[in-house]
Amino acid sequence: MTTQALPYSESREFHQATRLHASILAVAEKRLLIRMARRIPAWINPDHLTALGFVAQLMTGLSYAFAGRSRWWLIAGVGLLAMNWLGDSLDGTLARVRNQQRPRYGFYVDHILDSLGAVALMAGLGLSGLMSPMIAAGLLVAFLLLSIQSYLATHTLGEFQMSFWSLGPTELRVLLAAGNVVVFLRPEIAHRHYGLFNIGGAIGIAGMWGMLFFFTGRNIVRLYKLERIS
Repeated sequence: MTTQALPYSESREFHQATRLHASILAVAEKRLLIRMARRIPAWINPDHLTALGFVAQLMTGLSYAFAGRSRWWLIAGVGLLAMNWLGDSLDGTLARVRNQQRPRYGFYVDHILDSLGAVALMAGLGLSGLMSPMIAAGLLVAFLLLSIQSYLATHTLGEFQMSFWSLGPTELRVLLAAGNVVVFLRPEIAHRHYGLFNIGGAIGIAGMWGMLFFFTGRNIVRLYKLERIS
C-alpha cells in the first residue's frame, strides 16, 4: 500500500515571519488600531477591510487622474487615502484581535493587492498633470523592487520589513495627503516642471533606491555568513 504525498503547500510546516515595524507613527498607530478593532461590529471581517483598502487605493488613483479637471478631486483623494489606510492597516489587526489569523492567505492577498493598487496609484499620478509620467513610472519601479526585496527577505530570513528608515506606508499616505492639501490651496506650485509632486517624487525615487541598495547589501552579507562554505 502506497501513501500519496501531500502537495508541497499542504505538507510544508509554515513559520510566520517576524514583523519589523519601526516607523515614526508605528507605536501610536498600533494602539489606535487595536482600540478600533475591538469596537468593530462582528459582521465585519478582515476580508471586508482588505477589499475596502484595495478599492480605496484604486479610487485614489482615479482621483489623481481627474485632478487636472477639478482641484476638488485632490480633497476626495485625501478621504480615499484615509479609507485605504483604514482597510489596509486594520485588516490584520482585526484578525489578530479575534484570533482569526490566516498568515499565508493574508500575506499573499495583502501584498498582491498592494502591488496592483500601487500601479493604479502611480498611473493616476502620471495622468494627473501634477507629476511627470516618467517620475511616476520611476516611483512605481522603485516601489516594486523594494517590495520584492522585502518579500525575498521574508522567505530567506524570516523577517518581514514593514518600514524602512522610520518610514512606512502610513507615513507615505500622510505625505501624499499633505501634498494634496497644499496643491489644492496653492495650485500654481504644482503645474511647473519643478512642481511639488515632481520634486517629492524625485526625492522618493532617490530614497527608495538608497533603501534598496542598503537593505539588499545588508541581507546578502547576512545570508552569506549564515551559509558560509568552509
